[in-house]
Amino acid sequence: MLEQYIRRHPRLLRWAYAVQRWLRPVREHPLTAIPAYLRLFADWQRFLAAGGRAGLTDFYPCLSDRTAVTKIDPQYFHQAVWMMRQLHAKPPIEHVDIGSDAKLVGMLSVVTRVIFVDIRPLEVQVENLECRAGTILDLPFADASVMSLSCLHVLEHIGLGRYGDPLDPQGSVKACRELLRVLAPGGRLYLSTPVGRSRVQFNGQRVFSVEQVLELLQPLELVELTLVDPDGRFLSGMSPREASGLACREGHLDFSLGCFMLARPLR
Repeated sequence: MLEQYIRRHPRLLRWAYAVQRWLRPVREHPLTAIPAYLRLFADWQRFLAAGGRAGLTDFYPCLSDRTAVTKIDPQYFHQAVWMMRQLHAKPPIEHVDIGSDAKLVGMLSVVTRVIFVDIRPLEVQVENLECRAGTILDLPFADASVMSLSCLHVLEHIGLGRYGDPLDPQGSVKACRELLRVLAPGGRLYLSTPVGRSRVQFNGQRVFSVEQVLELLQPLELVELTLVDPDGRFLSGMSPREASGLACREGHLDFSLGCFMLARPLR
């Protein structure tokens, strides 16, 4: 009732949006918001004194961007570079992605035609990109029909309920079976997932050992293994033994990201 009333009055609606913008930094960074706001208003006063014009209701407080370096999530950054490099080197006629980062999927569509499947449909219109609603537990593809397949930072979430999916302790195992079902002979699977000390961090994710990942995806053959360690270093061309040793040594309190390129034998 109150929301409908506000929406019928443009002036109230403008202030409602303004208050929402002002409160966002407090929700995101409650411990640092007050000193950051003091600095913001001091900057605003200096801006006005210099002849600038900026009204209170038009404020869009961004209080955490004054950093010495550009902030990134190293795992998502490096896996995107890794994935783009693979498809750019030898673009398939068509590529299927299951639930990976939406921005990466959009970039992949520049290289080749992409079919993107996610439990939460992506509602965009982009050339070379087809978006389908679906689940990794029941993929909308025939057996052995996909030659190029990716699933990045997804496997670890299946069955934990984080994204509204059913709770299932065997969720990741079943997801791997479905990836194996649709991958064609000679096809390639690009998969990334946290690796380190095997455990479930409910309800955020699972962490697998390197050996677990390779076992879950048998009979696929490992073509390449890359690691993004807890310090954000990109370590390519690793053997399973090297990656396992590094992930377990540095991953007891944290975890690395394993990027696996695997192929299904033709025989």
